[in-house]
Amino acid sequence: QMQLVESGGGLVQAGGSLKLSCVASGRNFSSKSMAWFRQPPGKEREFVGAISWSGSSSYYERPVKGRFTISRDNAKNTIYLQMNSLKPEDTAVYYCNHILGYSTPRENWGPGTQVTVSS
Repeated sequence: QMQLVESGGGLVQAGGSLKLSCVASGRNFSSKSMAWFRQPPGKEREFVGAISWSGSSSYYERPVKGRFTISRDNAKNTIYLQMNSLKPEDTAVYYCNHILGYSTPRENWGPGTQVTVSS
């Protein structure tokens, strides 16, 4: 079982940037597709985007496409979420997870990291 710890959240003004990190423990991280999810206040958790095991490909949901970028460092068992041009609607708790298929999470959720974007 993989354990996940997210960090890097905070309060930022609209138009600003943040970079989130997710450190994974456990074996075979470098062979696993990983993803970011988020849960806005009062809403269900939603898929944000994912990256292949090698880091050679990634894909994003429409609300963040062109603004968010996922990367990974397999030597550090870490994935990242670079968030630019942030909007108030990006306010959420952000989580990472190992996925199967397009966006099916496979591990227990970590604590997440809060991102708040002020207008």
